[in-house]
Amino acid sequence: MNDYAQFIATIKQFLSLALWPILAPLRFIQSHFKASVFVLVVFLIFRSGGGETLSQANLYRIDLTGPILDSTAFLEAMHQAKAENIKGLLLVVNSPGGAVPPSVEMMMAVRDYAKERPVVVYASGLLASGSYYASIYGTEIIANPASIVGSIGVIFQGFNAKELLEKIGIKPHVIKSGKYKEVGAAYRDWEEYETRALTELSTDIYRMFVSDVVLARKLKIEDEKHFADGQVFLASKAKNLGLVDRIGNLEMAEERLAELAGVGVPSWNQKSKMETLLERVGEKASVMLVNQAYRLSSGM
Repeated sequence: MNDYAQFIATIKQFLSLALWPILAPLRFIQSHFKASVFVLVVFLIFRSGGGETLSQANLYRIDLTGPILDSTAFLEAMHQAKAENIKGLLLVVNSPGGAVPPSVEMMMAVRDYAKERPVVVYASGLLASGSYYASIYGTEIIANPASIVGSIGVIFQGFNAKELLEKIGIKPHVIKSGKYKEVGAAYRDWEEYETRALTELSTDIYRMFVSDVVLARKLKIEDEKHFADGQVFLASKAKNLGLVDRIGNLEMAEERLAELAGVGVPSWNQKSKMETLLERVGEKASVMLVNQAYRLSSGM
């Protein structure tokens, strides 16, 4: 009898080890049924929809928000928007602008895209300086009534830390080749020729900015002092000046793009809020599953 009981115990132990990959998940599901069902639903949603959003879309949305420091992500998104099935682009902007080179790169990308397909720009908050520069070649620019538009100008900012450095006993040593290599140095007063050089550079960039705005928006260069010169405007005044085409909301911008693109039933590349929420919850659920599996495997 003892031998038989020991035999049965041995068999149970063997089966427990052999079937652990199956039994462990079942025990977890039994203990966390609701969470398991939810994770399964999330998995099925993303499995069925993963990678198909762009192929099913016929309109593309890009959001340009915050300071413009680099154009890489924007240009990658513009490349995605060139998919054959995409008929038009919505550029939603809320940015104070930023560096000149990436702003110009964005402008050229929008300009080239607009030659083939419609681009509607929607100013949701700030459409100013570099972000306005990036948007000028939109087929149409629609602005939220409370949006701030313009700031067509250029600024160079610096500071003079000479007195501070003297107080803490720091004396800079500089070796340079070329009279202008030290232009804008913060550890001393600027020389008159340096101020002239920076002013000339600023003026050149400003003239380029204004010229591009005049060309893209079909404005008159003689009206420059009214629409440029670093001024910012509420949307209604910006419309009167010709900086934007319409006053409206996001829905209006979406409908206008669909109209220009000839799309009867719009389908966007953007994930819905629910999809975004499910993705975040799904990530947390995945972490929970991994942690639970670790506990089961370690006998904790």
